Amino acid sequence: GIPAVILFWIPQEKDDLGSSAFDNQGIIQQAIRVIKKRAPKIRIIADVCMCEYTSHGHCGVIKEKSWQFTVDNDATIEILAKIALSYAQAGVDIVAPSAMMDGQVKAIKEALVKNKLTRAKIMSYSAKYASSFYGPFREAALSSPQFGDRKTYQMDYCNSDEAVLEARLDIEEGANIIMVKPALGYQDIIYRLKSELNFPTACYSVSGEYSMLKLAAAKGYFEEEKTVLEMLSGFKRAGADLIISYYAAEAAGWLRS
Repeated sequence: GIPAVILFWIPQEKDDLGSSAFDNQGIIQQAIRVIKKRAPKIRIIADVCMCEYTSHGHCGVIKEKSWQFTVDNDATIEILAKIALSYAQAGVDIVAPSAMMDGQVKAIKEALVKNKLTRAKIMSYSAKYASSFYGPFREAALSSPQFGDRKTYQMDYCNSDEAVLEARLDIEEGANIIMVKPALGYQDIIYRLKSELNFPTACYSVSGEYSMLKLAAAKGYFEEEKTVLEMLSGFKRAGADLIISYYAAEAAGWLRS
């Protein structure tokens, strides 16, 4: 009963530009082709970012100065477009840019249109907050920043107005779906985007949320099935049309039983 999967991976080799991410024989590109062949009804989403593929762990091209660093926005969106294009050529249904670079949706849209691959839709991480809840994923994907943090390009969790602004810009640039990440502490953002923009909206319940629930359930603090379904219902009630969750397989089983 699961309609879609979203793909991430850890490459064998990393470099400063994350170049293995747009290798046509890369592991994600191969996975897309295999899944399409073996499970053609499943929609495939591929995360479009550089952090898993860069040696420094940041989501873009780094410009270094003598005492500080910045992410080169324009150089980064060129690479993000190449990554998205390679996924579309492999047959992906949805590309999901998550680097939070200005203009990333526009650059990807233009690349898809130019190459006549508009069948691939864009689900943009429009409101991706600089959150501590990403910790378990970063550890698993070996993608923690080697220096600094991502607060210069991810959003301040105290700010809800910026979420509306960023989502509106993504829609104008050609996004087909907007997304809020994380989800559990951000249901007000889900509700606000859905209410104000009336646009297909996804939320991403991240690794920290999953890990907390798993650990608490293992300790016997609550009944896992009831608690997870309550949480997922909250996302739906807030306005999420799509829910990305590490609990997908278990929740699907609970809902079918």
